[in-house]
Amino acid sequence: MNFEPNFLDVTIMGREYRVACTPEERSALLAAVDLVDDKMREVAQRTKSTIAERVAVMAALHIAHERLSGAAAGTTDEMLDTSDARRRIDAMGARIDSVLAPQQRLDI
Repeated sequence: MNFEPNFLDVTIMGREYRVACTPEERSALLAAVDLVDDKMREVAQRTKSTIAERVAVMAALHIAHERLSGAAAGTTDEMLDTSDARRRIDAMGARIDSVLAPQQRLDI
């Protein structure tokens, strides 16, 4: 990873990205990069998908769900129904697949 003032070059799933970042934010950003990279690799392996956009969206949904479930776990008033969240995530994944299917045929 390359460091320049106020920028950080990072790699997520083998792709390079330059991100604006102050020196004070670098360690937190690097932790976020590790989290996103790990989750994207997990989703790609589990779904056998090579479509970067689909993997990124599904990883983002999983990270958001985990964060919201963890935040809700501390409150008794707003417990998330994880089965409903899982169903909704799966439905979103199916919709993403249906939209990206024509693109995947073009990539072959």
